[in-house]
Amino acid sequence: MEPCNTCPSCLAIDASSSPDITELDAASNRGIEDIKKIIMEASFLPLSARKRIFIIDEAHMITNEGFNALLKTLEEPPAQAVFILATTNVEKVPKTIVSRCSIVNFGIAKKEDLIKMLNRIAASEKISVSKETIELISVNADHSFRDAAKLLEELSVQKRLNYKDANSYLGLVKQDFLNILFTEDLTQALEWIQFFEKQGGSIKNLLTELLNELHELLLTPTGKVPPRTIARLMKLLNEAYSSTRYAPLESIPLEIAVVEFYNS
Repeated sequence: MEPCNTCPSCLAIDASSSPDITELDAASNRGIEDIKKIIMEASFLPLSARKRIFIIDEAHMITNEGFNALLKTLEEPPAQAVFILATTNVEKVPKTIVSRCSIVNFGIAKKEDLIKMLNRIAASEKISVSKETIELISVNADHSFRDAAKLLEELSVQKRLNYKDANSYLGLVKQDFLNILFTEDLTQALEWIQFFEKQGGSIKNLLTELLNELHELLLTPTGKVPPRTIARLMKLLNEAYSSTRYAPLESIPLEIAVVEFYNS
């Protein structure tokens, strides 16, 4: 089913003003009191829609106490309420919670769909951007519509929409950094990270490109770097990628990963 986007309910949802839809970011509202609050709200009848919808984003971040409070409500949900638990780490959600949910897996965004979206945004916002840059963004968006739109916005704000500047900004100078890492020059590696960040480079996108390059290197070894070394670096960089969202400085997880790589 597709929304009509014309009825009062659709228009209210589109304007984020629907009184019957509540969204909770469990990354910052994860405790038992936060969960109890939405459980209490679920007992009220909807004001205009047929159901009250409660969307819990980053659901895997809910505390054990919060999950325990939510469990009974999921076992016997009020007839007027629907709970949607969104997560990219379903393995961190207790099995008692998962077993009481209907699982809907979303596929990753395809490159051609990302390109269509980016072209639509560029036309709507009157952004002049080349076909090559659009394709570059789609490759670096980690199969995510949100990340693709964010990258286009960043490049537009930074005035780096030509291919050369976009290429530099997105951290596609990764091979130079890998060469530094594999020559085991810690000081130079840390200095490179500082320089890269000062130039406006995205650490998160750099990590994505490094992992892609290492993955290709692991599958098609050249003999110059042992597979065990590649796998160890991939593990550290993957952990760094997961930590960037919560780090006070985006470069810290990568710097820690580099130090650990040299000391392991």
